Amino acid sequence: MTAIALFGAGGKMGYRLAANLKGSRFDVRHVEPSDAGRERLRDLDVAAVDQAGALDGADVVILAVPDTVIGKVAAAISPSLKPGTMVVVLDAAAPFAGHLPQRDDLTYFVTHPCHPPIFNDETEMHAKVDYFGGIAAKQHIVSALMQGPDSDYALGEEVAKVIWAPVMRSHRVTVEQMALLEPGLSETVAATLLVVMKEAMDDVVARGVPKEAARDFLLGHLNVLGSVIFEERPGLFSDACNKAIEFGKPVLMRPDWKRVFEPDEIAASIQRIT
Repeated sequence: MTAIALFGAGGKMGYRLAANLKGSRFDVRHVEPSDAGRERLRDLDVAAVDQAGALDGADVVILAVPDTVIGKVAAAISPSLKPGTMVVVLDAAAPFAGHLPQRDDLTYFVTHPCHPPIFNDETEMHAKVDYFGGIAAKQHIVSALMQGPDSDYALGEEVAKVIWAPVMRSHRVTVEQMALLEPGLSETVAATLLVVMKEAMDDVVARGVPKEAARDFLLGHLNVLGSVIFEERPGLFSDACNKAIEFGKPVLMRPDWKRVFEPDEIAASIQRIT
């Protein structure tokens, strides 16, 4: 049985992973230093173990800890890892920034969920409200083999499909490509523009439109506009809509906004995160 040491097992992310790993083919050793986290693990009928016991003979180590401490935790446990151990990180930030120990005999695997898509076929309420994923709603994932033999990718992907289950498509990318996706595409661009949309809605409300009406109008239009823009269905915008886009884009967006995807900008963003 493949042994997994799950660090941060009682934390917000680690608990999700611990729940999905329960009942899998893996022998999971849960590492959680906080009393609150250990108490949460009792809800899963699992007990935390000490770090040394978890790492003894571990084949895979999952670091379900914040980006800001991944480097510190990885450095602390590195001397205890046998050659060939796979270290799994749940975000590209720390690996991209070079915070993992320089050990050529370890495998570094990075995986991250895409989260359940806006356009989906979920019908059960439990799945419909699982916006993050990893509980009931189906989602896609991305994974990267940062270093290690290519044959190790299969094990890393197997672990990824369990911790992010239920999974639809599993995409293989590089760490650099994952950094373009996050923080670049998903946070710097998408999250920022969504915040702007919310601020715009608030301004419309301040100008007299009832809040519920403004929210319903905006979210409904996001659905239909998004279905056309992202080619979920065939369709064309009206001439009026196209004119509004032609006028609105230069007003809202700097001409050089795509520089956020340049390597130095991505590196700077990740430096701030880590």
